[in-house]
Amino acid sequence: MLKTLDIKIISAHFITIILWASAFPGIRVALTAYSPEHISLLRLLVGSFVLIIIAIITKTPLPALKDIPIILFLGFLGFTVYQVALNYGEQTISAGVASLLVSTTPIFTALLAVVFYREKLGLWGWVGSLVGFCGVAFISVGGSTGGFSLNMGIIIVLIASLSESIYFVFQHRFLEKYGAIPFTMYAIWSGTIFMLIFSPGLGEAILNAPLNATLVTLYLGIFPTIIPYFTLAYVTSRTGAAEATSTLYLTSVFAFLIAWIWLGEVPHSSAITGGLITLAGVFISNIKKEDVINAQSLN
Repeated sequence: MLKTLDIKIISAHFITIILWASAFPGIRVALTAYSPEHISLLRLLVGSFVLIIIAIITKTPLPALKDIPIILFLGFLGFTVYQVALNYGEQTISAGVASLLVSTTPIFTALLAVVFYREKLGLWGWVGSLVGFCGVAFISVGGSTGGFSLNMGIIIVLIASLSESIYFVFQHRFLEKYGAIPFTMYAIWSGTIFMLIFSPGLGEAILNAPLNATLVTLYLGIFPTIIPYFTLAYVTSRTGAAEATSTLYLTSVFAFLIAWIWLGEVPHSSAITGGLITLAGVFISNIKKEDVINAQSLN
């Protein structure tokens, strides 16, 4: 029984990491035919449709009326702003670099928790944050596609990371009230509602786009958007949040590897060095930290 359980947990870890990592090169492919806004809209429409079916089958209740305004706001930040900003950023930076910049989300989350909830970050937290942002600075020196520059792509992806961090900080009490999967459903539906402003031209874009770009966008809507939340929830329920999140730092590594194989993106040496520094900072800042709000910080 223990062996079977271990295999299931390892498989769930692997699925979570690979699917989240694949989103970054997937976005680069979708950008060859779709605008950043249309990618996000189509991705969330597909994800929302699948989640509606799941909600009907599982008889998931709707949230309390009083919670809807804040859920809408969190969905706007965690999915609308995050995904559109990430897509815009990946127009000028590689998939691997984008994944590394997004890995700063736990650091932003910890710092925001200090400001809004007066949590104590501790020595390791402050050291990790400093190291992590030094890594980002190193990436900025040579990690962009065009070489040396702190280009808008890097800034926009950092904005995406910050918006997602705000989402994670303020979702905590709703996770306790509704559970991870139902609340994620509410947030994705909320993000989709705000994305509808970009619906003009989507039909024409789908008709004009090559089939592979559309299939990749559909893949983004089902696999990286939905499945990792279920697999991560499974691991968390079996092992606890600390172990469930312990392997998520590998996401950036696999994002680089998938982008290399799929897109032929060879990582710049400064991106690799900066990435290692950033990941070290994230790891240091999470020493002895078991907060579940950092669990979903990579895509």
